[in-house]
Amino acid sequence: MARYEIAPTRTNLMRIKEDLEFALEGHELLEQKRDILVAELQRFTGLATKAQQDVDAALAGAFQSLMEAKLATGVSGVESAARAVNVNVELSVKERRVMGVAVPAVALTETEMPPHYGPAMTSVWTDEAVQRFSHALNAIGVLAETQTAVLRLARAIQKTIRRVNALEKLLIPDYRDTKKYVEDSLEDSDRDALALMKLVKDRMEEMSNREFAASATPSA
Repeated sequence: MARYEIAPTRTNLMRIKEDLEFALEGHELLEQKRDILVAELQRFTGLATKAQQDVDAALAGAFQSLMEAKLATGVSGVESAARAVNVNVELSVKERRVMGVAVPAVALTETEMPPHYGPAMTSVWTDEAVQRFSHALNAIGVLAETQTAVLRLARAIQKTIRRVNALEKLLIPDYRDTKKYVEDSLEDSDRDALALMKLVKDRMEEMSNREFAASATPSA
């Protein structure tokens, strides 16, 4: 709203005051939302960092076990065991909201289905590799959950900051300038009205005095 595009009336002044109050309340709420989102971002950033470390460690251990299994039973033995493994993995994603931001919750469900490989052509490292890759898969799910939350929260914070800045640097100062302009214009109008009323009163008193003086003068 440009301040000179509004008529300086008392009705408009009342509306501007209401709009300014609403903008100030919105600014305060957005600042609170920004602070909460920043706190959540910091928390999820820490979780994502740990999740990345867990994934790296889980994958390193899983591939180490796989290497040991290959040394123990040979590549053909590992490939034969891999063909016998029948695991069904289901992924489900739910969401919870943090100040209006959808934060995902990833859950992985593994269901083992027979037949399985037998012990004849495998070693303890084969079992270890299967278990470690399963653990790595779950760790990857946690990593995906936390990294997605970090990205969404970061975008929401940027959007909230832009709104806070727009209110703080543009809208609120504009409302304040417009309010002052209307108040000053009304004060000028009031002063002009008072001066006019005083002038009319003085003229009326002057005319009344003249009429009184004329009536009081004796006729010749």
